[in-house]
Amino acid sequence: QVRLVESGGGLVQTGGSLRLSCAASGSILSLDTMGWYRQAPGKQRELVSSITSGGKAEYVDSVLGRFTISRDNVKNTMALQMNSLKPDDTAVYLCNAKGRLRNLLRFDSWGQGTQVTVSS
Repeated sequence: QVRLVESGGGLVQTGGSLRLSCAASGSILSLDTMGWYRQAPGKQRELVSSITSGGKAEYVDSVLGRFTISRDNVKNTMALQMNSLKPDDTAVYLCNAKGRLRNLLRFDSWGQGTQVTVSS
């Protein structure tokens, strides 16, 4: 009932930038916290950054000062601006959204992910 679609991944050299986007659609009444996770081969899924409906953002220490999360509550979209990328940032990045459907049930949905590869 909720679909999350990510875009913007790709291949970039060390020090480069990428901007990821996530668009939420479906029977959404309200979106609460949205977040970006990443999963590298052989590693656990990691929360990179999250943002509340009020705009409060949090980041994992490894991306502080390099990544910026934002959202548009009217369009139900979220973005992650990633600067000064490092090879350690290489992973599949997944969008997550929590909220409430029009039938008042809560949801916790995931996108399919977008690959980010940073070459050294």
